[in-house]
This record gives sequence, structure tokens and C-alpha cells, in this order.
Amino acid sequence: MEYKETFTYAKAELERMLNSGNAEAMVDGLLSAAWYEPDWRWVQGWCLRLLENPNSNVRRMAALGLGDIARIHRHLDLELVLPALRTRLSDSEISGSVEDALADIRQFMPMQ
Repeated sequence: MEYKETFTYAKAELERMLNSGNAEAMVDGLLSAAWYEPDWRWVQGWCLRLLENPNSNVRRMAALGLGDIARIHRHLDLELVLPALRTRLSDSEISGSVEDALADIRQFMPMQ
């Protein structure tokens, strides 16, 4: 595993990165957005959309991004997020990351 510094980007730049189709830019954008963007609903929406991306690295970061939002911001729309993540448990390329995201959600956002 290689450490890569995460930068803060303006929302317009994040939009460009997430729409780019470039997997590396999309992963960087998702990570930055999950950690630093205060509009958690906007980030959640991107994570949910990109859980469907053909690139497994993008899907993995989308799942982990949802866990990061729970851990860092303590907000998620669980009625949308939990079914989307549970559906991805059968995705063998990212199931471990989905399990990690669900664990973060359980720890930082106790379910009512």
C-alpha cells in the first residue's frame, strides 16, 4: 500500500474530477470530497452513483467514502446508503471495502 497525500479541492474541481472518466482522478476526487467537503449529501450522492462504476478502484473508493462520511461528518441518509452497500457485498472486487464502510457506519452512526 502506498501513501498518497490527499488535497482539498473546490467543489467545481471535484465535479470535474468525478465527471472525468479518469479512474485515478475520480478516486482522488472521492477521497478529497469525503474528507473535506462539508456538503455531505452532495458527496453521498457521488459515492452512491460511483458504486456502479465499471472500475473496481472507483467502486472501492465510493464505498469507503461512505464510511468516511459517517466517521468524519457523522451524517448519512441510511435509508439510501445501507441498501446500496449491502447490494455491493456480492461484488468480490470490493466486498472487503464495503464491509469496512458498513463497520464505520455501525461504529460512528448507531442505527436506531
